[in-house]
Formats: sequence, structure tokens, C-alpha cells
Amino acid sequence: MKMNAYVAGVGMTRFGKHLDQTLKGLAGEAIREALTDAGLTGADLEVAYMGNAAGGVVQGQEMISGQVALRELGIGKIPVINLENACATSSTAFNQACAMVTAGLYDVALVCGFEKLFHEDKMRSFAAFDGAVDVENSDGIRGSLQSLAAKAGVDVDWANAGKTRSVFMDIYSLMTIAHMKQYGTTVEQVAGVTAKNSFHGSLNPRAQFQTAMTVEEVLGAREIVWPLTLPMCSPIGDGAAALVVVSERKARQMGLNKPVKVLSCALVSGFDEEPGDLSVGSLAANQAYESAGVGCEDLSLVELHDASAPSEIIAYEYLGICAKGDGGKLIADGTTRLGGRLPVNVSGGLLRKGHPIGASGAAQIVELTEQLQGRSLDRQVAEARIGLAHNGGGMIGTDAAATVVSILGRENW
Repeated sequence: MKMNAYVAGVGMTRFGKHLDQTLKGLAGEAIREALTDAGLTGADLEVAYMGNAAGGVVQGQEMISGQVALRELGIGKIPVINLENACATSSTAFNQACAMVTAGLYDVALVCGFEKLFHEDKMRSFAAFDGAVDVENSDGIRGSLQSLAAKAGVDVDWANAGKTRSVFMDIYSLMTIAHMKQYGTTVEQVAGVTAKNSFHGSLNPRAQFQTAMTVEEVLGAREIVWPLTLPMCSPIGDGAAALVVVSERKARQMGLNKPVKVLSCALVSGFDEEPGDLSVGSLAANQAYESAGVGCEDLSLVELHDASAPSEIIAYEYLGICAKGDGGKLIADGTTRLGGRLPVNVSGGLLRKGHPIGASGAAQIVELTEQLQGRSLDRQVAEARIGLAHNGGGMIGTDAAATVVSILGRENW
């Protein structure tokens, strides 16, 4: 969808393990920072889109998490829309806020993604992911795993899938094996994604992990499920990210410094694919490029959903950054490293910045906004003008249940 909205302010907590902080406390920290960044107050907000994916499972906070968080800030009366859409939760909140601002219904909208996944009972954290499939389907996740295993030519590890690890790690493992067999992608290239993102994360003071790793260190780490080692799998995390989205009229009235415009934002849902169909990710990317009037060759940087290291390689391909099967080569030749032709996940990505599900999408927009405004210090992408954020989550069949692709550009007024 073509958009005409602007990001007026951003805020974000450090992602990590915050057992001593409340869910609403994390949200409040990010919202206050975003409002201050925009030069606005809570009284200026006309609507709030609040994204939380797992509060019901982990904290027991259901249904009104947005109102609960905003009440702590003295914000009420305005419409509050609570959203849940797997890992694409706050990306979807951003999509809806931008659409309503573009349509002229609001001039000032708040977007916040907030999540606490760490819990003393680790099974609660695993359970947060278990519901991101069709649990009422008689095949359910077993059917998806069996389909992926058939493509990979291996058997499913039923004894441990979803028990000693998130079932999505088994999904990513099978996808990796299939890609390696079909295209010759190597484990060194997969490990190279983590090594690259760990370098980027070492430059990000809000990242959950800030230690750079070599390919050898990634490969030598504890195995989760072959060929994935622990650093190749995104960690659970706690954190929040917030954005103030405004109309062009409001942006000009505010006299925004280095305005960042939302050029497009496409939301695509999973479906029963037929042979020859484009993937959910490709559909979302194509819609976003067309609506924005740009192509992947115009991008300055990308923040994408690297829930596992191979996920980044595969995403390169359906975002059109390279031909199918060539994703691993971009890691080997440094194309997507800071200083390369198209830096990807300069924030550290989900692998190093962390993955508090509901907050991850909004955090991508925070990163793009700061990069386009030249505020990213040691990890600044030179001459950044156009950025793309890609975020997908859940599973329908063997593809994502929801994917959002957003394209932002730096304006010159």
C-alpha cells in the first residue's frame, strides 16, 4: 500500500533480560523517549496502536495490554487498538497506523511494540511460540515439519522438537538443509550471517548481545539442531520500541528536521500455495516496491527478519536482492556487511539485537529512521536515503502466516 505518513519520533529500550521490569514499564520507557524525540506530549496523541504478542501466555496480561501500558503514562480516552500478529505484531501496528494517517483519519498516531519473554519457567517462553501455527489443524505443526523434512530429505527429530527448543528452530533447520542441498549453501556462509550481525550488534548499545564473533566461534558453539548452533538462532528477549507517526500536514507544521517519509507498507497473509506461486515474502516485497516506486537496487540498507541465520540468506532471495540460491554468496563477498554495497541488519538483527516478538518490528523502523537521519554513530550507513524493513511471523503450511515489508525514505524539504 502506498503511504503518505512520516515518522516524527522514535524510542527504544535496550533489548535483553529484564526480569526486574514490568511489561507496561518497558512500553512506557520507549513511548516517553519517542514522544520526547518528536517534541510532543501524550496529549498530542490521537490514537495508539499497541503491539504485544505473548503477554497472555507469559504474564497472563490479556486483551487490554495497550490501555494498561498507556494508563501508567496518563494517556487515556483516545482509541487504543491492541494488535497481535506473531513476529509481525508491531510491524502490523505500524502498517495500520500509517494507513489511517494516510487516509486522513488522524494526524498523530502512536505505535508501540512491547514484550517480555523471559520467565522463570522456560516452558512458558516456548509456549509463546507454540501457538503461532494452526493448533486446531489435525496435522498442525507435525504436518508442516513433515512437509519441510520431505523437501530436505531427512527425518524429523520428534523427540526434541518443541520440547528442548522452540519448534521454529526445527523449522529453520529443515529449511537450511533443503537450501544447502539444492543450492550448495555452506554452513560457513550460514555462520557468516551471525558473525556479520554480531559485528553490527557490537556497535549497537541497545543490542542484547554486543560481543563480535568469528565464523569459527559460531560453528564451535553448542548445537541446537543440526546445522544450527546457538548463535545461529535468535534469542528470546524483553524490550519495547515506539514510534510517533504523523501526517504530512502535521510534519510540515512541526517543521521536522530531516523528515523520514513512509513510502509504502505491505501486509500479506499466508495462504495455501500452489506450484509456481510466489512466497508470502516475495508478494509483500513486490507490493512494497511497486507502491513506493523503487526497486531493490535503490535501497541503502535493509532490516530483515533473521529469526535464524539461514532465514537472512533466504530473505535476500525473496526480497530480490539476489537470484534464488545466491544468498550465501552475499555473505561470502561482504555485500551485506556494514561498508558493503547493501548493509543488512546493521542493528545486529534479531540474532544479536534480540527478538522480543511484539517489539521486533517497531525496532526495525527505529533503526531505519535513525539511519536515514544520520544518527547511528559507529554503525551509520553512509549516505543512507532509502531503507526497507521486512518482518514475518507464524506459519501457515510451510510459509509465514504474516509478513510486512515497509519502505522508508529521507525527505529534503
